Amino acid sequence: MDVLEADLLKVIDPSELGQRIRAARVAKGWNQTQLAGDDISVGYVSRIESGQRRPNSATLDALAARLGVPTEHLLRGVTAREYDEIKLTLDFAELSLETGQHLEAESQARQAVDRAAVASQDELVFRGNYIVARALEGQGNLDDAILALEPLVYARQGGLLRIKCAIAMVRCLKVSGDLTRAIEVGERVMASLAGSHIDSCDEAVQLTVTVASAYFHRGDTGHAVRMCRKAIVKAEGLDSSVARASAYWNASVFEAQRGSVGNAVPLAERALALLSEGEDSRNVARLRSALGSMQLELDPPEVPEALRNLETAAEELVWSSAGAHEIAANNCCIARAHYLAGDLSRAEEMCAEIIDAVKTESPLLAAEAEALAGQVAAARGDADSAARGYRRAVFTLTSVGADKDAAQLWFELADLLEDVGDVTAARDAYRSAAAASGLRARPKVAAGVTQLLQR
Repeated sequence: MDVLEADLLKVIDPSELGQRIRAARVAKGWNQTQLAGDDISVGYVSRIESGQRRPNSATLDALAARLGVPTEHLLRGVTAREYDEIKLTLDFAELSLETGQHLEAESQARQAVDRAAVASQDELVFRGNYIVARALEGQGNLDDAILALEPLVYARQGGLLRIKCAIAMVRCLKVSGDLTRAIEVGERVMASLAGSHIDSCDEAVQLTVTVASAYFHRGDTGHAVRMCRKAIVKAEGLDSSVARASAYWNASVFEAQRGSVGNAVPLAERALALLSEGEDSRNVARLRSALGSMQLELDPPEVPEALRNLETAAEELVWSSAGAHEIAANNCCIARAHYLAGDLSRAEEMCAEIIDAVKTESPLLAAEAEALAGQVAAARGDADSAARGYRRAVFTLTSVGADKDAAQLWFELADLLEDVGDVTAARDAYRSAAAASGLRARPKVAAGVTQLLQR
């Protein structure tokens, strides 16, 4: 130990030094007995880690050597260069996360967390664990993501990042189907923010609309819409286009899903205008695609405007490194726009491309494209080809689980099958629509009971 380090040892807070030694030991996977070795008692190690004792220079050098870290590391925590290296690793991990490279993001974040833990950099550890959880969510490991987020959400530290953790946890719980738990977590964090200086910020608004989404999916449509309206009022008081766009976007989604597409479109247009002011190209593309889809559902459809939005979104999705599913879903809307515009050849061509691209990865989207191909055939007067297209869609859709989107497509297929005279298949599709939406037939009354009732 040099003179400067010896002087630092004399003035350092023993508790701070003890925390760093403990963090380095835990990161190595050792217990106190393993660190103590043969020449230092376990009790002495325990008192050092708890800040009750200040080690002499020889003892500190010995502990540092066993832990495989420089003595300076324990005394200073981390050098400015090391701090910058850890932060840069987390920056790269976050960039990987935003570009859809979730495995790379997880790997980079875990490396940064290990280094930050040894250096007792709690803020960097917190941020790294958040990125790990988001990466797990991106990989579809929702249970692992929820477990990783839980201690972050209920931590006393974190500030704005803690709210982001809550948003991610509510989202994961919602997607996993645990809507009640999602609402409980969100409401608890929102209550803890009430009256604080961060109650009116982008993240607080986004948490509100995320909780509103959980209410909406649970069936509390009115409450969800009211929450979004309150979020819009709060967001309008912020100098943030992101917060306002988030509130308007979610309000538009709720209006569209409850059938009020006419109300949804202007809300989505407002959200798109706000979001376009920033640099969030991927969400701009997603919102533009959603707006184009809504415009196709208007009565009558605004086909030219929808096609402009959808084709612009197609370019933006490629630029923003969006996933194959998002690109294919937008292309399916473009195909529908061409169908509604009367360009049947282009619609048919795009349907074939979509089916080939996503048949395995996204059967629901493939079934939608097959149903649209059937509609194209019907528009040409080829009822047999239309029926075959609808039946292919039925076959593909049978591999999809029960959810709201599947139920909607089953219902639409039932109507299309009726149009081509396949009443039996239409009846089966209606039953599948009911099953996918959670409805089940009650047991039939036994024959003996029926006879008894008829007496």
